[in-house]
Amino acid sequence: PVPLDGAAAVAAAVSVAVEGHGLEAAMDAAEEAAAAGARRGHWAAGADIAARIRWARGLVAGRGEDEAVDTISALVGTSVASQESVPAAFAVLALAGDDPWRTCLLAANLGGDCDTIGAIAGAVSGAAAGLTGLPAEAVATLRTVNDLDLDPLVDALLTLRAA
Repeated sequence: PVPLDGAAAVAAAVSVAVEGHGLEAAMDAAEEAAAAGARRGHWAAGADIAARIRWARGLVAGRGEDEAVDTISALVGTSVASQESVPAAFAVLALAGDDPWRTCLLAANLGGDCDTIGAIAGAVSGAAAGLTGLPAEAVATLRTVNDLDLDPLVDALLTLRAA
């Protein structure tokens, strides 16, 4: 269930954040969902993701940004293993607070599987803050350079979620 617990953690965090319950509630929901996910499926060797999320969140508390990033890289880990990437994403969230842009920048500077970590942390932080939490110029650049029109997808996902 190792990948299942990580996926459950991310899905729960995004869901709670979209509902407007805030980042702390989203991270708490991630821990609960990871624990529930670990009880399903077939057992596989690996660290307990719920426990590692809790540990990683506490690990960065009270640390400066540079020290926290070094700590995440050295102790939590930034590999493709969900036992590292998922807790690392929640450590970044705990460090960055409710600023999705800062969340993504911190994740990008971790090294390792920073794109996955940034996608997870950015999704949760972005769901909590909404589009207004991102710099307008950066959003415009991403839309223009990548020819993106995500508004219909966002609307469809929110409609599906409400069904």
